[in-house]
Amino acid sequence: MKNYTQAPLPFQGQKRKFLKHFKEALKEFSPNATYVDLFGGSGLLSHTVKNFYPDATVIYNDFDNYTLRIENIDNTNTLLADIRAICSKNTNRKDKERLSDELRSKIIERISHEQGFIDWVTISSSLLFSMNYVTNFEHLKKETFYNRLRLSDYYAEGYLEGVNTTKKDYRDLFADYRNNTDVVFLVDPPYLSTDTTTYNRNDYWKLSDYLNVLKTIEDTSYFYFTSNKSQITELCEWMQQHGYCRNPFDGAKTITVGTQLTYNAAYNDIMIYRNNF
Repeated sequence: MKNYTQAPLPFQGQKRKFLKHFKEALKEFSPNATYVDLFGGSGLLSHTVKNFYPDATVIYNDFDNYTLRIENIDNTNTLLADIRAICSKNTNRKDKERLSDELRSKIIERISHEQGFIDWVTISSSLLFSMNYVTNFEHLKKETFYNRLRLSDYYAEGYLEGVNTTKKDYRDLFADYRNNTDVVFLVDPPYLSTDTTTYNRNDYWKLSDYLNVLKTIEDTSYFYFTSNKSQITELCEWMQQHGYCRNPFDGAKTITVGTQLTYNAAYNDIMIYRNNF
């Protein structure tokens, strides 16, 4: 089984920076446990567990239709190859990355002729400024284009091999396994106040949504991912100190990884885990 160190197709919020720490922490858990990836996302956590513990049962919740994008990867590569050929004619010498209006029009025309499934996340990550994504053609046509195309095709062979895929609301999936023995929940919800445009949701991930997720780590074995921007750990500590509730992170271990957004903007990604067995 090929070991992927990042998701094979672009995905907002994948956990590639945590993989070294995640694998090290996995050593404290059973190689034969059932690992339930409640939010699934790009499947990188599910892939990593299955690669690390081949005998484990891994349940991947493909709520965001990532496997559909993988199934259409050949079509995506063909479209990107045509766009790459158009971009090779870039003559804008003032800014080598920004594409001219003429090339932009040619790319839009090429995409307009595409029939069937279009992977908008991958296309927009190849043409828009860093971390900007669209989910439809009308939105794409309003954007300024940049040449951010990779030179090689995308590849996903064997990525989710041996992983059991489902598609459910995370609460229903949690209910399916909460009373099972030797279960570890992988809990990586959208960060608080994050734009969930590229997720399979039509709204923002609000505080009430974020707090409801904490029910999945009460008295369970888990890996939970957040950031210091959410201040969720401080909130839980305060709630316990003032007698409102028990802190669901009691007894857990914490790993922090710094993320630099710009030269003067940074935040910390956080992985919290606990083995209850």
